[in-house]
Amino acid sequence: MKQNKWFLLAIISSVLVILYEFFKWEIVDVITEFMLLPLAFVLFGFFIVVTIKAVIELVKHKDWKPFTVQVITIAVLFLVPFNQINLRVDFELHQSKREEVVKKIESGELSKNVSDQPTLITLPSKFKNLSSGGGEVVVAKTSGGYSILFFTYLGAMDNFSGFVYVPIHKKPSGKAFDAHFREITKMDQNWYFVSSY
Repeated sequence: MKQNKWFLLAIISSVLVILYEFFKWEIVDVITEFMLLPLAFVLFGFFIVVTIKAVIELVKHKDWKPFTVQVITIAVLFLVPFNQINLRVDFELHQSKREEVVKKIESGELSKNVSDQPTLITLPSKFKNLSSGGGEVVVAKTSGGYSILFFTYLGAMDNFSGFVYVPIHKKPSGKAFDAHFREITKMDQNWYFVSSY
């Protein structure tokens, strides 16, 4: 019975850390980045304790099941690109709605509506889920039209990432958004993922 308990705890701790890795950017949007660290500490602390106990169970009782679960989970954590998967899924699921917002901005149906931030548009409630951190987008007028930034992460200071629509077929400029992009990845025609930190 005791051996089954550690096998069950190994499965639970593994599922929790994998779910955390896959959904951490959605979690940070709800609980803020300041609470993300304590949550990660608790989840990974639990995982480490169970891993240590799994090694003890392996040595004392020759029970491979908890240890095997933990080793597989560690391999998954190192080998699976959770962030890239999450970004691709987010992009694919919401691309048509984001393009609808782009058309509304270009036509003037949606315009800058945050009084102290002339480059921000707070999206209507049906589009708020398209941009993290409050449902706002940044609009920058460029020579080819409007470049529009939809946040996937909005941290403290100048830390952010998101999907940028550019009207012409060239990489977005950090200058347009008063930022220094550390990463620019093409997602689709006229769409890029950017991060600034």
